[in-house]
Amino acid sequence: MRLLLVEDDRTAARGLVAQLAADGLPAEVADTATEAFDLALATPYDLILLDLMLPDQDGLDLLRRLRAAGIGTPVVVLSGLASAHAKVKAFTLGADDFMSKPFDREELLARIRAVLRRSKTNARPRLGIGPLSIDLEAQKVTVHDREVLLTGREYGILELLALRRGSVLGKEAFMTHLYSGMDEPEMKIIDVFICKLRRKLADAGAESLIGTIWGRGYVLRDPCAMPQASSHAVIPQVSAHAMPQASSHPAMSQASSPSLPPIPSPAAPAVAIAA
Repeated sequence: MRLLLVEDDRTAARGLVAQLAADGLPAEVADTATEAFDLALATPYDLILLDLMLPDQDGLDLLRRLRAAGIGTPVVVLSGLASAHAKVKAFTLGADDFMSKPFDREELLARIRAVLRRSKTNARPRLGIGPLSIDLEAQKVTVHDREVLLTGREYGILELLALRRGSVLGKEAFMTHLYSGMDEPEMKIIDVFICKLRRKLADAGAESLIGTIWGRGYVLRDPCAMPQASSHAVIPQVSAHAMPQASSHPAMSQASSPSLPPIPSPAAPAVAIAA
């Protein structure tokens, strides 16, 4: 379980994060719309708490961008605006709930859990990519219906790649997903995890699913969308017109056959032209 709190008031953010953590809901904090959008793209959060008054962009504009990017993470709006117009606009743009400030924290926790229950009911618990199947609830991976045993870190990387299939993910995204900014090792550890994960998938019969985009990161490709090589070999044919022709020029003939003496050409017969 992981939440994203989008709040530029650091004091309020610290207090709310502490309250959420005490109730078993760990949360990361983004204090700008730009940072929140990047984090939401890279990390499959279970829920986003969104303040509307942000320094770089209106919170509703951020909500619109999230939904336009295909991010369906449930969003609970937190706002000092209590008008019906503001609530209607938020719900129209894709918000799942709306709470006006100041709010009772017990009520907020109850609403968060209600939204999470609804999202789990509507969630797709299983992802399928070619022969690979991932059970998100049981955190179980199978290839051709045979279970593949992964470590917790390896599963976390595969889960993130599957949830963002087709998107290139940098090492920073994996580090955030695996460690949440706490006790992070060196970033090159991601290469080690990817290498081991590839080997296990290949041994199970699901090779070449994880691609490397040099200088950017890794991507999980759908094998159905990969171009297939043709099984018929194409043999190039050379046209007869393209074959080299022997030259009829005496000099060329002599040059190509230096061991033979030149053969004089017979004199052409005279042609009489009637007047």
